[in-house]
Amino acid sequence: MIGDLIGKPGRLAAERHLPQLRDERAIDFVVANGENLAGGMGLTVSTAHALFDCGVDVITSGNHIWDKREIYPELEREERILRPVNYGDLDVPGRGFGVFHAMDGTEVVVVNAQGRTYMQPIENPFTTLDRLLEDGADEWPAVRLVDFHCELTSEKTAFGVYLDGRVSAVCGTHTHVPTADERIMPHGTAFACDIGMTGPVDSVIGFAPATVLPRFINGLPTRFEVGSGPVIFNAVQIDIDTTTGGARTIQRISRLFEA
Repeated sequence: MIGDLIGKPGRLAAERHLPQLRDERAIDFVVANGENLAGGMGLTVSTAHALFDCGVDVITSGNHIWDKREIYPELEREERILRPVNYGDLDVPGRGFGVFHAMDGTEVVVVNAQGRTYMQPIENPFTTLDRLLEDGADEWPAVRLVDFHCELTSEKTAFGVYLDGRVSAVCGTHTHVPTADERIMPHGTAFACDIGMTGPVDSVIGFAPATVLPRFINGLPTRFEVGSGPVIFNAVQIDIDTTTGGARTIQRISRLFEA
């Protein structure tokens, strides 16, 4: 599971290094959060398919999935692009979960959910997942991955605890900073509050400092621009028992690449 990919630097890092990483580590299935791929905000059809071409199996997202309207029809057409499931179904394009096949043939459910604290007041992700898990109890395969796009570490941790034993992994995105709390929870769910971004390391969460700092210095609005320079690639690798769905290990991957 790869954290938020930021703009062109994040895309190029995936294109240049993901195929080799998959081979090195015998990785069967890759999920990447792509909501910041198109110029730092949103996703386009071309940037999405660039990820598919380099070895990403499913693209998850979050609140910025709506920033580029051209992606709306693609959300309806392309099952491998997910938007947060708890936006509901009333006039909302796309889907929030799907069943996919890993390289070794294993069926994998991927669910994309979004937190609510300091974010849009959408449907409750806790009760939404309750309904999904109940509805899919007899149909869903054992391997179940959840990207929880959320602001607060407390809400992310609570979500992981709540789903422990019912899904294989709950890994957070959105804040772009990797947390050092990856672990296997008591009932077998792999957890990490935030995977971290894949984007320029000499930046403010992926964006050029000159376009961000004025907001903190004098409060004036600025237009964010994606940063430049060396790129940090952040991900987690999870080993899962395909029979039980329980996670065996979770390991952080953090590699620095020259742009």
